[in-house]
Amino acid sequence: MLLWPTLAVIAGVIVLVISADKFVEGAAATAKRLGLPPLLIGMLVIGFGSSMPEMVISAISSYQGNPGLAVGNAIGSNITNIALILGVTALISPIIVDSKVLTRELPYLAGITMLSAILFYTDDNLDRVDGIILIVVFLALVAGSIYEGLRVKKDHLADMVEQEYSQPMSMRLALTYTFIGLVFLVLSSRLLVWGGVEIAHSFGISDLIIGLTIVAVGTSLPELASSIAAVRKGEDELALGNVIGSNMFNSTIVLGIAGTIAPSTFDPEVLKYDIPVMAALTALLFIMGYKFKGIGTGMINRFEAGLLLLAYIGYNISIGFRVMA
Repeated sequence: MLLWPTLAVIAGVIVLVISADKFVEGAAATAKRLGLPPLLIGMLVIGFGSSMPEMVISAISSYQGNPGLAVGNAIGSNITNIALILGVTALISPIIVDSKVLTRELPYLAGITMLSAILFYTDDNLDRVDGIILIVVFLALVAGSIYEGLRVKKDHLADMVEQEYSQPMSMRLALTYTFIGLVFLVLSSRLLVWGGVEIAHSFGISDLIIGLTIVAVGTSLPELASSIAAVRKGEDELALGNVIGSNMFNSTIVLGIAGTIAPSTFDPEVLKYDIPVMAALTALLFIMGYKFKGIGTGMINRFEAGLLLLAYIGYNISIGFRVMA
């Protein structure tokens, strides 16, 4: 009977979106009250917080013996973040990349994506050595973000973060939001994983496909909501910063958790279809957002946003054909 698993997925997604939003809001306000620089809040706190759903689901699904769901969630979220989220937000308002920090992070994202792909293709699996490597890269990424956030005093992204959190909530309310948001984030993730696995087993679909689709969209909805809110306020680089930070964390700590907790070999279709799509979209984002000696436009305009959305639709249609084959 699919009624309860379906309701679990719907409830899990709704609660996850709300709890993730409150967690990020509370964590950012807490960091602001503690006197952290706005750039560090934007790079680390918001980026880390927006990837919390993927990290929790990766840990839960891997621990419960569903590593395919964890890996599908990470790869699917990266695809969804670029193709759907940036496609929708740039269609509302073109995203202009003025932040030097974001410009520097685009090559990092491309390099991290390449590294994760190489680890998959080397031995067709994600083992503990791969997981540890990705976790070490994540720690280096965090250290680099802290250094950059403390070193750079003036940046367009910092200005937007300062504007967004110019009137932070009280420390007590901020801590309450952070704690309660985290608790419900974990509970909703468990609900979403259970429902997704039950639906997958009922239809004979792999956990990987559920992770690439339903779970990936569910865990990316907080980024979609915050990105749309950001561009409507004219804070378009916050939307791009959310996606870059989330994708870097997905490709390091989320995959790292999956590989460390539950090493496994995956369906060859991941290597044939999903990772190439993720890599191609990351390269496309780099070309659009990076401007260096005539390479790239330094912005994502509405035409490019339309291309991203078409790519997302086409990718999901291809998944439908894979399921029916």
